Amino acid sequence: MNDERVLEGIITEFLLNTCRLRPQLSGSAVQAALCCVHAAAYHKDDEAEVDLIPLTTGSVAEFYIEPMLPHIGDVDVMAHLSTELAIPRGHPPPTQLPAEFHNYVKVFEIIDSHLPAYVYLQARYLLTECVDEDMYKAIEHDEDAYYFNMSQHSHTSDRPIHGPAVVTELSEYLLIDAVRCVRCLLWPSQAADWPTRHRNYGWPDSATVDHVVNNACDVVGVAHRQCRQHEVMGKHQHRLSFSRAEIVLINSWMPVQQIVYHLLRVFMKTERLTDGAHNSAAATLSNYHIKTLMLWACELKTRSWWTDNLNLVRMCVELMQDLAVWLSEAQCPHYFINKCNLLDSSFNLEIIRSRLISISKSCLSSWLIDNYIRRCSQLCPRSVSRLFDDVRTTLDLLNAVSAVVDWRQNTTLYDSGSAFAHGCYDIARIVSDECLTVWLLDCWLTELRKISSNLLVYFTAVACLHIARRTSRTGLND
Repeated sequence: MNDERVLEGIITEFLLNTCRLRPQLSGSAVQAALCCVHAAAYHKDDEAEVDLIPLTTGSVAEFYIEPMLPHIGDVDVMAHLSTELAIPRGHPPPTQLPAEFHNYVKVFEIIDSHLPAYVYLQARYLLTECVDEDMYKAIEHDEDAYYFNMSQHSHTSDRPIHGPAVVTELSEYLLIDAVRCVRCLLWPSQAADWPTRHRNYGWPDSATVDHVVNNACDVVGVAHRQCRQHEVMGKHQHRLSFSRAEIVLINSWMPVQQIVYHLLRVFMKTERLTDGAHNSAAATLSNYHIKTLMLWACELKTRSWWTDNLNLVRMCVELMQDLAVWLSEAQCPHYFINKCNLLDSSFNLEIIRSRLISISKSCLSSWLIDNYIRRCSQLCPRSVSRLFDDVRTTLDLLNAVSAVVDWRQNTTLYDSGSAFAHGCYDIARIVSDECLTVWLLDCWLTELRKISSNLLVYFTAVACLHIARRTSRTGLND
């Protein structure tokens, strides 16, 4: 028993010391900025004035820790058109909109489907901006038209599809999962109970709840798995997306909660208990089920559960047992929408449940040493990684782990320099490839300002040289 506790302590200390706080200038932050710019560069050919407003979502936006093992694969970007807006059913048309919206905006009303969290979008108003009066005026849409979901358009393209996302290869090492959505600036009625429900342990606090509600939601064009082959529902059904809310909530977690979330994702993916895709056609668990488990755990468990006698192995095992209970009951309650179950009879639950039930603390400790810490050591120089070649005692393991931790803590400046170098290379390449319009210039400045003043200066120099070269050949244009 003492040996087990020692191993759990070694693992906990290793993770606390190697999952550093992500610096502003990091490789993932640079990748996210490049992906947002790439998404914003897209315009419909027949709507040259339409802007695509990007937002980085998923792991890049949610994690503020930076573990040794890569925890960010594709960069997830949601983007909405500046000419489209969704509003809850029965809500009056808006008279004021953020500056990112166009002078003319088509407004869709969110209509419930027979499945919680899945909706339809019905054309309801056309908004026209009256500059003199500093407001938008609405006329009712004269057609009873429903919005086609983007997944139908995506499947006609030659790009890979990942749920509702179109996968774009920006470079040989950088993939974008781009999801088109319709922006909703109001908290949806389907989740009306979430802001006011009773919370025993103070998470999320009132300020975080207000932030979430003010960010509202989006509507993503994808039908429920059971409806995709239906002639009407497959084309018109959409899903409410709470990605903006999830970013705010997960960024409010303590570091230990982010580490536990990371470990659960790595374990489930490595053991092939999740498919890694939020909306895969396969009826199995996804990262979204793990995220939902963590959101509920942060709300329903006391702060002391996370902080007293800190033991990451114990936390992960207990949370996997909680997930096993959900699977045995075929219930995974949506975090925001009441009576919405993220599992159904088509899921392959029994094999996953049995695997989770069998996991003990000693089992998970061995797994983390063999499949996580040893993998981390392989990222180190040979002088460090070879210490794991002959680990026979707990002291041998402690010495090997300490060497990895020391190496990790001495690489922060190198990693920032590498991120800057890659950023410079990609900025020069993408600026030369894309048409640098005024809108795209603004997007570049917005994204780079978030992560690095040095990259911002570098981009400004590259952009000026690019514009000078282009104007010397073709004269001035947009």
